[in-house]
Amino acid sequence: MASILIVEDEISINELVKRNLQLVGHCCTSVFDGKIALSDMQCHTYDLMILDIMLPGLDGFEVFKKANETPTIFLTARNSLQDRIKGFSMGADDYLTKPFEMLELLARVEAVLRRTQKTASRFETGNVKIDFSSHQVFHNGQLVECTPKEYELLEVLVNNRNIALSREKLLELVWGYDFEGDTRTVDVHIQKLRKKLGWEDRIKTVYKLGYRLEAGR
Repeated sequence: MASILIVEDEISINELVKRNLQLVGHCCTSVFDGKIALSDMQCHTYDLMILDIMLPGLDGFEVFKKANETPTIFLTARNSLQDRIKGFSMGADDYLTKPFEMLELLARVEAVLRRTQKTASRFETGNVKIDFSSHQVFHNGQLVECTPKEYELLEVLVNNRNIALSREKLLELVWGYDFEGDTRTVDVHIQKLRKKLGWEDRIKTVYKLGYRLEAGR
């Protein structure tokens, strides 16, 4: 679990990001003003900041300059090449433009947290343990043999735990845009993971949509 500061003045976007990050297990603080963000960071330390550029009080670039090297993802409507280059040249860890897909943001958050070693390299729930660094999966202490696609599907489910994912989205995330098979491929791999990990009650079928991994936050 990471501690994340969300600096975004659009209340609906701020709440949407916060809700989804909390679903996958992170602890989030929301602020809506650049100056307030800096004031908050004088009292609290965060593992990651998600930062808009166009903010009241103080813009995101100025906030970032004074943010005490907090790992940062810019999340902004400023999509020009010049702005992206400025963000990265200042040292931002990532730059995502609006409109955005929540699953992409979650993936980028996970990538930054792992790269900065602000999140655990292991995930454990019930009798299952996953070591992300070695790509090994254990059930009741025994190594579980997973195919590459089974492992990729498992990692997607874990990184987006407690969030419903459509079969089409799982196909896209695991098999890629150019995969010529159909959604039955997802169903087959889900059944295999359920059996191998004893997760018949953990990987829930979401009616007329897909699947959701239910796991503690």
